[in-house]
Amino acid sequence: MDLQQNAQAVPVIRTQPQQSLGCAFIDENGQEVLITEAMIQDACHELEQRLVKPSRKD
Repeated sequence: MDLQQNAQAVPVIRTQPQQSLGCAFIDENGQEVLITEAMIQDACHELEQRLVKPSRKD
C-alpha cells in the first residue's frame, strides 16, 4: 500500500462551526471554555496572516 492509498483510506469527519471538539481551556475567570471548530479555523487564519514568507533567491 502506498502513501496515496493510505491517505485515501482515512475517513474525513466534517464538523459544524460551533460544534465542540471535546477539548477545552480555562479562561481568566476560571471557567471552562469548550473549543469549537470555528475557534480552530480562526486561529489558523490568524496564523496564516502573520506568516512571514522567506524571500526568494533568484
